[in-house]
Amino acid sequence: MPLDSVAFLASTDAINSDHPSVVAFARTHATGATAQEQAVSIYRAVRDQLRYDPYRIDLSAHGMKASTALQQGHGWCVPKAVVLAAVARAAGIPARLGFADVRNHLSTQRLRDTMKTDVFAWHGYTELWLDGAWRKATPAFNVELCDKFGLLPLEFDGVHDSLYHPFDRAGQRHMEYVAERGHFDDLPLAQIAATFAELYPGLLSGTAPAGDFAADAARESGRVSA
Repeated sequence: MPLDSVAFLASTDAINSDHPSVVAFARTHATGATAQEQAVSIYRAVRDQLRYDPYRIDLSAHGMKASTALQQGHGWCVPKAVVLAAVARAAGIPARLGFADVRNHLSTQRLRDTMKTDVFAWHGYTELWLDGAWRKATPAFNVELCDKFGLLPLEFDGVHDSLYHPFDRAGQRHMEYVAERGHFDDLPLAQIAATFAELYPGLLSGTAPAGDFAADAARESGRVSA
């Protein structure tokens, strides 16, 4: 077990693993005879049952709760990582959050116009304690969105780290990790909010993107007609 397993199993305001919706999700999807099998099952459920949507970023305490994302059925990378951590903890698997700054080469024009950059600060993923080590798991992009973007869906086997592919299916640059921000046993919401207010004021104002992120992605990748 981790040195401080209590902290990595605790329910917090954001990682609210004791919320009824989180507990129910864990009971439904944490299937398998081992912690590794259960981790893989809940990873896939969080990845694909919560639609990735960076057009709707809510940095309020309520907006960043795992239970809120589950009830809404969508979230961007950080809430989805929070959900995976909460569901894992509800299933008895120690979990923590990891963060990095990434350069995303496959965004949408609407999002780039709002952010004024292709660097996403505080990209979130989850680390699960399995077989005596932390395993990185990134549940952000659901399979349907990967198809629209021409991306390879990220898999997680409970043994190897699951991090963004550097290239897409066509061999074009997809995601580049440019800086690590560390790992945390709870969501560092104040730090994330301060960075976003400085770097991406458009995301937190009335000029935040409106529309359908998946539809924009499909249209710009040429997979549907305009």
